[in-house]
Amino acid sequence: MDSSRLPAPPPGADDRWFVSDRLGHQLIRVMRAMERAKAAKSVGVDGVERAAYVLLARLVLEGPRRSNALAESVHSDPSTVSRQVAGLVRAGLVERRPDPEDGRATLLAPTAEGLRVFQANRDRRNRQISAMTEHWDEADRTRLVELLERLAGDIEHQHATTTPAPPSAAVSGQEAS
Repeated sequence: MDSSRLPAPPPGADDRWFVSDRLGHQLIRVMRAMERAKAAKSVGVDGVERAAYVLLARLVLEGPRRSNALAESVHSDPSTVSRQVAGLVRAGLVERRPDPEDGRATLLAPTAEGLRVFQANRDRRNRQISAMTEHWDEADRTRLVELLERLAGDIEHQHATTTPAPPSAAVSGQEAS
């Protein structure tokens, strides 16, 4: 990137600010590259829509759950998740099971075929990452994982502490304390 084309830094910018600026630019590059890769794979493994695949993966990794809990865990609208789950059920990748805690409710769970599709996608992804980083020292790969885990945790923490309270928490125009 040609830094001469960037606006001047704010007064008092220090070395930490400049490193943060570089980090921000590199994160944007990574996100754009990932978005391009996702767009190229809008239909994922075995014809499963990418957005629906995220639901399948969540069920495999975290276990069976109700549809509303699944929607909450992926920060999505319940009606959208319901439509995507219906497609996963039709494809034989997810099944509905009675909830042992409430016989009126159902849990969503991956089928054996859903597990196979998840494993195939996981294997493909891991082989692609291995190929992309084959020229890297294994210590660098391990350090990148550690740093990304730390960054993801910090982003999640930041989001959790800055997310506004739901409207029901408002009392007389002010948030309840």
